[in-house]
Amino acid sequence: MKTIHVVAALIPHPAAPSTFLVQQRPANKSRANLWEFPGGKVEPGETNEAALARECREELEVEVSVGARRWGTTHTYADLTVHLELYTATIVRGEPKPVDAQALRFASVAEMQQLPFCEADLPLIEALADGTV
Repeated sequence: MKTIHVVAALIPHPAAPSTFLVQQRPANKSRANLWEFPGGKVEPGETNEAALARECREELEVEVSVGARRWGTTHTYADLTVHLELYTATIVRGEPKPVDAQALRFASVAEMQQLPFCEADLPLIEALADGTV
């Protein structure tokens, strides 16, 4: 089974810091229509921080300042094992656009708990809800 290393961004809304940017996966990709945190695969030779900055440029058309690692997990799907690491990030230039997503929105943890998220993200949402992230 294939294993990938993925980084994700916890991007708070500047005016509502208890809401975070989430995106809905395209209908034509694996885990179609599910919600997730922005980010993507770490390429060989790339640091986690560089990968996250690149993915935010490519997927959201924004420049981010990547902060501290906040959380991590490994999740096995039927077709794939994902090693996921979450970093705090702040948008320093641009407005997020859904370049590689169906939709973008800022959501509170309570709103996230009502959205269909990728399985790998569910423990993260629980950790945000109980204040451990």
